[in-house]
Amino acid sequence: MALNATIYKAELQVSDMDRHYYATHALTVARHPSETAERLMVRLLAFALYADERLEFGKGLSDDDEPALWRKAYTGEIEQWIELGQPDEARIRKACGRAQQVVVINYSGRSADIWWDKIGSSLGRNRNLTVLDIPTETVDLLAGMSERGMRLQCLIQDGQLQIMSDTATVSVEPQSRMTATPPN
Repeated sequence: MALNATIYKAELQVSDMDRHYYATHALTVARHPSETAERLMVRLLAFALYADERLEFGKGLSDDDEPALWRKAYTGEIEQWIELGQPDEARIRKACGRAQQVVVINYSGRSADIWWDKIGSSLGRNRNLTVLDIPTETVDLLAGMSERGMRLQCLIQDGQLQIMSDTATVSVEPQSRMTATPPN
Protein backbone atom coordinates (compact mmCIF):
# COMPACT_ATOMS: atom_id res chain seq x y z
CA MET A 1 0.00 0.00 0.00
CA ALA A 2 1.43 3.39 -1.01
CA LEU A 3 1.78 6.07 1.61
CA ASN A 4 0.16 9.42 0.93
CA ALA A 5 1.80 12.82 1.16
CA THR A 6 0.99 14.99 4.18
CA ILE A 7 -0.40 18.39 3.28
CA TYR A 8 1.00 21.50 4.94
CA LYS A 9 -0.49 24.97 4.57
CA ALA A 10 1.71 28.00 4.98
CA GLU A 11 0.98 31.67 4.82
CA LEU A 12 4.35 33.16 3.94
CA GLN A 13 4.79 36.91 4.08
CA VAL A 14 7.99 37.95 2.28
CA SER A 15 9.67 41.33 2.69
CA ASP A 16 12.76 41.17 0.50
CA MET A 17 14.58 44.49 0.83
CA ASP A 18 17.39 43.30 -1.46
CA ARG A 19 15.07 42.69 -4.43
CA HIS A 20 12.29 45.11 -3.42
CA TYR A 21 9.79 42.27 -3.42
CA TYR A 22 6.92 42.36 -0.93
CA ALA A 23 4.10 39.81 -1.05
CA THR A 24 2.10 37.30 0.94
CA HIS A 25 1.85 33.78 -0.48
CA ALA A 26 -0.75 31.19 0.54
CA LEU A 27 1.16 27.95 -0.03
CA THR A 28 0.03 24.34 -0.02
CA VAL A 29 3.02 22.04 0.34
CA ALA A 30 2.82 18.27 -0.03
CA ARG A 31 5.36 16.51 2.19
CA HIS A 32 6.41 13.24 0.56
CA PRO A 33 6.42 10.28 3.01
CA SER A 34 10.22 10.04 2.72
CA GLU A 35 10.76 13.80 3.17
CA THR A 36 12.06 15.08 6.50
CA ALA A 37 10.80 18.16 8.32
CA GLU A 38 14.22 19.71 7.64
CA ARG A 39 13.85 19.35 3.87
CA LEU A 40 10.28 20.66 3.96
CA MET A 41 11.39 23.78 5.79
CA VAL A 42 14.36 24.27 3.45
CA ARG A 43 11.87 24.19 0.57
CA LEU A 44 9.90 26.98 2.27
CA LEU A 45 13.14 28.86 2.91
CA ALA A 46 14.08 28.52 -0.78
CA PHE A 47 10.64 29.81 -1.74
CA ALA A 48 11.11 32.85 0.51
CA LEU A 49 14.60 33.51 -0.82
CA TYR A 50 13.51 33.42 -4.48
CA ALA A 51 9.84 34.40 -4.04
CA ASP A 52 8.02 35.38 -7.21
CA GLU A 53 4.43 35.18 -8.38
CA ARG A 54 5.42 32.41 -10.84
CA LEU A 55 7.65 30.39 -8.48
CA GLU A 56 6.07 27.02 -7.73
CA PHE A 57 6.90 23.76 -6.04
CA GLY A 58 7.88 20.94 -8.37
CA LYS A 59 7.20 17.28 -7.77
CA GLY A 60 10.78 17.00 -6.50
CA LEU A 61 11.24 13.65 -4.75
CA SER A 62 8.53 11.90 -6.74
CA ASP A 63 9.63 13.02 -10.24
CA ASP A 64 13.17 13.03 -11.61
CA ASP A 65 12.27 15.55 -14.33
CA GLU A 66 11.23 18.30 -11.91
CA PRO A 67 13.16 20.22 -9.27
CA ALA A 68 12.08 21.10 -5.75
CA LEU A 69 11.01 24.53 -7.04
CA TRP A 70 10.96 26.26 -10.38
CA ARG A 71 9.87 29.41 -12.11
CA LYS A 72 8.73 29.34 -15.70
CA ALA A 73 8.25 32.20 -18.13
CA TYR A 74 4.78 32.71 -19.59
CA THR A 75 6.17 31.07 -22.75
CA GLY A 76 6.98 27.89 -20.82
CA GLU A 77 10.76 28.36 -20.72
CA ILE A 78 12.34 27.49 -17.39
CA GLU A 79 13.79 30.66 -15.90
CA GLN A 80 14.87 29.23 -12.56
CA TRP A 81 15.46 25.66 -11.37
CA ILE A 82 16.04 25.14 -7.62
CA GLU A 83 17.39 21.85 -6.25
CA LEU A 84 17.84 20.91 -2.60
CA GLY A 85 20.45 18.71 -0.99
CA GLN A 86 23.19 17.06 -3.00
CA PRO A 87 21.99 16.25 -6.51
CA ASP A 88 24.33 14.26 -8.71
CA GLU A 89 26.47 16.01 -11.27
CA ALA A 90 24.47 14.75 -14.27
CA ARG A 91 21.24 16.16 -12.81
CA ILE A 92 22.86 19.56 -12.25
CA ARG A 93 24.29 19.64 -15.78
CA LYS A 94 20.89 18.70 -17.21
CA ALA A 95 19.24 21.49 -15.19
CA CYS A 96 21.89 23.99 -16.34
CA GLY A 97 21.08 23.07 -19.94
CA ARG A 98 17.33 23.47 -19.44
CA ALA A 99 17.08 26.58 -17.23
CA GLN A 100 18.40 30.13 -17.39
CA GLN A 101 19.41 29.99 -13.71
CA VAL A 102 20.05 26.96 -11.48
CA VAL A 103 20.34 27.10 -7.69
CA VAL A 104 21.38 24.23 -5.44
CA ILE A 105 20.74 24.69 -1.72
CA ASN A 106 22.70 22.32 0.53
CA TYR A 107 21.69 21.81 4.13
CA SER A 108 23.53 18.74 5.37
CA GLY A 109 26.72 19.98 6.99
CA ARG A 110 29.75 17.73 6.57
CA SER A 111 28.19 15.54 3.88
CA ALA A 112 27.65 18.70 1.79
CA ASP A 113 31.40 19.40 2.10
CA ILE A 114 32.21 15.89 0.88
CA TRP A 115 29.72 16.24 -2.00
CA TRP A 116 31.24 19.58 -3.02
CA ASP A 117 34.82 18.28 -2.80
CA LYS A 118 33.81 15.49 -5.18
CA ILE A 119 32.02 17.50 -7.89
CA GLY A 120 32.62 21.20 -7.22
CA SER A 121 35.56 21.69 -9.58
CA SER A 122 33.77 20.08 -12.52
CA LEU A 123 30.70 22.31 -12.03
CA GLY A 124 32.75 25.50 -12.39
CA ARG A 125 32.06 25.82 -16.11
CA ASN A 126 28.29 26.06 -15.54
CA ARG A 127 28.00 29.83 -15.60
CA ASN A 128 24.30 29.79 -14.65
CA LEU A 129 24.80 27.80 -11.42
CA THR A 130 24.64 29.09 -7.85
CA VAL A 131 25.36 26.77 -4.90
CA LEU A 132 24.38 27.84 -1.37
CA ASP A 133 24.84 26.17 2.01
CA ILE A 134 22.51 26.50 4.99
CA PRO A 135 24.18 25.58 8.31
CA THR A 136 22.87 22.39 9.94
CA GLU A 137 22.08 24.18 13.21
CA THR A 138 19.89 26.66 11.34
CA VAL A 139 18.04 23.86 9.52
CA ASP A 140 17.37 22.14 12.86
CA LEU A 141 15.84 25.37 14.22
CA LEU A 142 13.70 25.74 11.09
CA ALA A 143 12.47 22.14 11.43
CA GLY A 144 11.29 23.03 14.92
CA MET A 145 8.95 25.60 13.35
CA SER A 146 7.27 22.99 11.13
CA GLU A 147 3.52 22.68 11.64
CA ARG A 148 0.65 21.54 9.43
CA GLY A 149 -0.67 25.11 9.46
CA MET A 150 2.02 27.81 9.53
CA ARG A 151 2.05 31.59 9.46
CA LEU A 152 5.55 32.73 8.66
CA GLN A 153 7.13 36.08 7.99
CA CYS A 154 10.44 36.37 6.19
CA LEU A 155 12.56 39.50 6.19
CA ILE A 156 15.50 39.53 3.77
CA GLN A 157 18.15 42.24 3.91
CA ASP A 158 21.80 42.24 2.84
CA GLY A 159 21.65 38.54 1.96
CA GLN A 160 20.46 37.54 5.43
CA LEU A 161 17.04 36.16 6.26
CA GLN A 162 14.95 36.14 9.37
CA ILE A 163 12.08 33.68 9.44
CA MET A 164 9.51 34.39 12.13
CA SER A 165 6.53 32.45 13.40
CA ASP A 166 4.25 33.24 16.33
CA THR A 167 6.64 31.41 18.67
CA ALA A 168 10.15 31.58 17.17
CA THR A 169 12.58 33.58 15.08
CA VAL A 170 15.38 31.95 13.10
CA SER A 171 18.21 33.89 11.48
CA VAL A 172 19.56 32.39 8.27
CA GLU A 173 22.76 33.39 6.54
CA PRO A 174 23.24 31.31 3.39
CA GLN A 175 26.89 30.70 2.51
CA SER A 176 27.81 30.79 -1.16
CA ARG A 177 30.03 28.05 -2.58
CA MET A 178 29.51 29.22 -6.15
CA THR A 179 27.71 32.20 -7.68
CA ALA A 180 26.30 32.31 -11.20
CA THR A 181 28.10 34.60 -13.61
CA PRO A 182 25.77 37.23 -15.07
CA PRO A 183 25.37 37.05 -18.86
CA ASN A 184 27.30 39.60 -20.91
